[in-house]
Amino acid sequence: MTQIEIAEGVAELPRDEWNALVGEESPFLEWDWLASLEESGCVGSGTGWLPRPMLLRRDGRLVGACPLYVKTDSEGEFVFDWGWADAALRAGIAYYPKLLVGVPFTPVAGARLLAAPGEERASIQDALAAGLRELSDQNDFSGVHVNFCRDDELETLRAAGYLPRVGFQYHWINHGYATFEDYLERFRSKRRNQIRRERRELARHGIHIEALCGDEIGDELLEPLHLFYSATVRRHSWGREYLNRAFFELLLERYRDRLVLLIARQGGVPIAGSINVAKGDTLYGRYWGCLQPVRHLHFNVCYYAAVDHCIERGLQRFEPGAGGDYKQVRGFDAQPTLSAHYLADPRLAQAVAQYLERERDEAATTIEWLQERSALKKPQTAP
Repeated sequence: MTQIEIAEGVAELPRDEWNALVGEESPFLEWDWLASLEESGCVGSGTGWLPRPMLLRRDGRLVGACPLYVKTDSEGEFVFDWGWADAALRAGIAYYPKLLVGVPFTPVAGARLLAAPGEERASIQDALAAGLRELSDQNDFSGVHVNFCRDDELETLRAAGYLPRVGFQYHWINHGYATFEDYLERFRSKRRNQIRRERRELARHGIHIEALCGDEIGDELLEPLHLFYSATVRRHSWGREYLNRAFFELLLERYRDRLVLLIARQGGVPIAGSINVAKGDTLYGRYWGCLQPVRHLHFNVCYYAAVDHCIERGLQRFEPGAGGDYKQVRGFDAQPTLSAHYLADPRLAQAVAQYLERERDEAATTIEWLQERSALKKPQTAP
């Protein structure tokens, strides 16, 4: 017998049982990441993110799940729906609370409808997609939003009445580079010289960047990492300090083997750094910060050093996160991101469906335009 349950958090579930569903999928779906967000208080009551993972059990065995949250605002999602919330308010439709399937504060694509090894993935996806709609309807939520999902999940959700949405991010792809200089050779001379100048700028200031992985990461870096993150958030009016020091402590305690830190030192003192996560053949850029402004420091720490690390380790992909058109001129090309949305009120659903149709056309045109104008020269083909 198969039944759906709602838990009060991933942290209350056995780590191995949850991670068996995640398998080789995104590292941000793993128990260590999600439970750390809960146990540190970054998500939970009063944060706008109430964890309520949906579980699918068959005869007591966990065969499927999704990272589900009750949302009372639209902060920290990176698939922006504030316009929809405003339209709902004007129409007298309660938009909050809503249900969201995704990873808090993390615009990284990956599986959202998880299935246990050996299970028929399609049937698990169907059951979860239907279960989410039923949960929403029975509890008067405005709808369900599944952010940064996989292609096959989008098709399942679309068939279940969810509206598809397409966005894009800039990703770096390893085209068989042996060295960073090999990578630079793919650029036209103007951009190639620009990147070389930006990299030389740090030497002028006596700044050196080192990559630290796993056990190379010492506990003494806890305080600088938290300071870097806080400094960046507070520097921007739109910044939100979603993560606290306790979260960084838990990362170093239980997630260290996934971390890749790029630390910039001046006179041996850490002045900037970025927190990255590696799994499989992919590096994911998450947070960065600096304690003093140095020209081009951001590009060097967050992009060039990360690309250098990927080439050295043979990683095939680097996803630095959302936004940043400046990434495109540095060899990061546009890649589509997907989400799916179920809205219970038919008036709001119709209006959003019309908007999304126009947005999808615009996104497809923009992605094609950006890819045609890649900063990277197309590889020469043999005669």
